[in-house]
Amino acid sequence: MLKAIGMVAFALVVATGCGSQPVVGSGTVKVVAGENFWASIATQLGGSKVTVHTVISDPNADPHEYETTTDDARYFAEADVVILNGAGYDAWGARLLAASPSDHRQAMDVAQLLGKKSGDNPHFWYDPSAVVKVADAITARYASIDSTDASYFDQQRTEFTKALEPYTNEIATIKQRYSGAAIGATESIFVYMAQALSLKLTTPAAFMDAIAEGNDPPAGAVAQFHDQIVGNQIKVLIYNVQTATAVTTNLKALASAHHIPAVGVSETLQPQSAKFQDWQLAQLKSLENALAASR
Repeated sequence: MLKAIGMVAFALVVATGCGSQPVVGSGTVKVVAGENFWASIATQLGGSKVTVHTVISDPNADPHEYETTTDDARYFAEADVVILNGAGYDAWGARLLAASPSDHRQAMDVAQLLGKKSGDNPHFWYDPSAVVKVADAITARYASIDSTDASYFDQQRTEFTKALEPYTNEIATIKQRYSGAAIGATESIFVYMAQALSLKLTTPAAFMDAIAEGNDPPAGAVAQFHDQIVGNQIKVLIYNVQTATAVTTNLKALASAHHIPAVGVSETLQPQSAKFQDWQLAQLKSLENALAASR
């Protein structure tokens, strides 16, 4: 869950504002993406043949609580493709779709594509295998709408695979070098990636889920996480730079006091102008460096 955290340094990197985001491209296929990480992928796959509008890119906007605008409704009504994360992450998008039925529009719910449902961890963009499935599904939708440019979209898909290579190579490197290393995380954002990296995420699920949902974590889970840090049972602490509470701030400070490096990850592109793979690669490089330093 995204929370306004008032971080001056972060604000210098990421511009504010959500809804009515700039439109990318000038192609004929009109795409609306609920969040900017999916929009980045959709833009790269569509190239010059699509226009992509992002609804939420403000790091301080909570997708769960986002209030749609008349501009949002218009973009949804005119879209050929709408990409939503699903699993309750952007339920407002489903309501917009229902409010403007369309025979030509194709709606893509990432959670449904992956066989997930509301209540499951919705941070699918941190799952490398999910990213591949989403890219394939977007390409298929583009080709079905604009069949004359199907070969162009296939080429764009090939190029995207190439663009992902540094990201996929870094995942393989971390997995090969640090498989089984214990890490902690302030919330569930990194669960899928930890699994892909074969890292042992030891933080109690009750703690991570509560923070992600904006709730106070159970006292027992807080105590267990505290003991893991004090006992140097984790090599690195992963924290969401867009979610800060008194509990997570204190635990991050505790990790620092015990010489456990902390690696920040974000819920939306950082900076907003970054491409999906570059954003993810930078975070993975930071993690690799932290794991190396903690040996």
